[in-house]
Amino acid sequence: MTIQLSYEVVKNDFFKAGEASSNIKKVLRQLGIPSDLIRRVAVATYEAEMNIVIHSDGGEIILLVTPEKVQITALDKGPGIADIEMAMKEGYSTAPQEVREMGFGAGMGLPNMKRCADEFEIKSSLGNSTEVTIIIRI
Repeated sequence: MTIQLSYEVVKNDFFKAGEASSNIKKVLRQLGIPSDLIRRVAVATYEAEMNIVIHSDGGEIILLVTPEKVQITALDKGPGIADIEMAMKEGYSTAPQEVREMGFGAGMGLPNMKRCADEFEIKSSLGNSTEVTIIIRI
């Protein structure tokens, strides 16, 4: 059995931010995925979703569930990450001040995604889209 779902994420839409991760959590519960894995998926997905809302021109979150794994792919429409190594450092953020004043943009998104993942990959370059793949084995 394989399930694939996709969720649109809109730039600066803080009202709907978190909907994809919340819906994915419900789907995984219905599939009987263990709660500790669901928590890891939910945290990683929420961080990916917020990064798309805050830093990109919009994008999508894709859920793929197989008997072996839960895979989250976050794809955005740019503008890319200039320095991935720096972006992976806890506390480093390029979020605008108004986003930080809302309580977001603390520079923990990518590190938290990696911490929750069994496998983590990020592809990006300045001026291009970013693709983050998070795999959590079942």
